[in-house]
Order: sequence, then structure tokens, then C-alpha cells
Amino acid sequence: MNLLLLAIAPVTIIILYIYFKDKYEKEPVAILIKTFLLGATVSVTLTFTIGYAATLLFPELNSKDIFHQFLKAFVVVALVEEFSKYLIVRFYSQKNKEFNEPFDGIVYAVMVSMGFAALENVIYTFQYGAGTGLIRAFTAVPAHATFGILMGYFMGKAKFSKNRVQLNLIGLLLATIFHGAYDFFLFINFIPGISIGAFISLIIGIVLSRKAIKKHQDNSVFKL
Repeated sequence: MNLLLLAIAPVTIIILYIYFKDKYEKEPVAILIKTFLLGATVSVTLTFTIGYAATLLFPELNSKDIFHQFLKAFVVVALVEEFSKYLIVRFYSQKNKEFNEPFDGIVYAVMVSMGFAALENVIYTFQYGAGTGLIRAFTAVPAHATFGILMGYFMGKAKFSKNRVQLNLIGLLLATIFHGAYDFFLFINFIPGISIGAFISLIIGIVLSRKAIKKHQDNSVFKL
């Protein structure tokens, strides 16, 4: 039970943080729960299936080679994971009538991301112990949230723009770039000190995420 609480606590904190940042017109809890569950099921299933197939087709991705680790980080992991989340926001959330302001893009993208992160965190915490769960609470889980916020910022704009396709893809691309950079520096940790790059990319992502949240808050159509 303690491991389960440790695994879900950071996810819960981030969900509540985003929920209360949605100051002017909150989303229905039932829809948020469904979005979360879609992230924990559909996104995880797609990611596992595609990722597993990629490792079977391209076993060299597991070698300690910087080029292959780059491909693994940015394509097999980052692009696949973020695309699986993108599909839910694009084809479920954006079509929902409750998605009625740009900030909702952030809310729904984070809910999908936290669904994914919750299951992933439970698996890693139970497999490797409390130490791993504690580290991930301050690294991997916030990272997933920043990827979701960056994607959701543009997908929120896309819903109300004539350039919907372009803005949606910018959101996917930005989330993939930050996710890929974070993982790449961790994957090549056989180079002494290189892991610091992951934390730098995370910090930059958090700073940009805070700006994205504030910008959509300030421009809310529901702001009095």
C-alpha cells in the first residue's frame, strides 16, 4: 500500500494543480476521469505494442551507440508515447463540447499524460522499490506533465484556429522534442556527467509550461 501511495501521490498532486489552475470554467470531473483512464489504457497499450515491435525489428536500438540511442529516445520512445497521447486529445478531447477554451487543451493533455504516468509509475515503483518511486516523483512524473502542458497549449489554440492541423502538429512536435531530449541524456548516461542534460531540459520545460499556463489563463474567454 505504501508503494502504491508513493507511486500515485505525485500524479495526484499534478492533477490537482492543473485542475485549480483552470480558474474560470472547470471541466466536468467525469470527463477528466475518462480522459485519465484513456491515457492509462489506450496510450500505454499503443506505446507498449509499437515499442515492443520496434525493439524486435531493430535490436541494435539496445546497443550503446549514441546514434541508435538518439533514435530510440526521440522516435521509439518520445514520438510513440506523445503520439499515443496526442491521438486521445485530438480525437476525444477536442471533439468534446466541454472543450470550449484554449486552456482546456492543457487540462486534457495533462490528464492523458498523468494517466500514462500513473500506470508507468506504479510499474516502476513496484518493480524497483521506494527509492525509484521517490526519484520519479521529482523527475519522470513532472516531465510527463510538462510534455502534456506544452502539447496541450498548442492543441488548445488549435481548437479555435483555422490553422488547426498546423498547431496540433506543433504541439506534438514540441512535446516529442522535450521528451526525446530528456530521455536521450538519460539513455547515454555511460558518458560521465551527461545526465545533467535531462534535468536542464526538464527545467526549461517547466519554465515554458508555467508561461503557457499563465498565457492561456490571461486570455481565457471566461475571465471577468
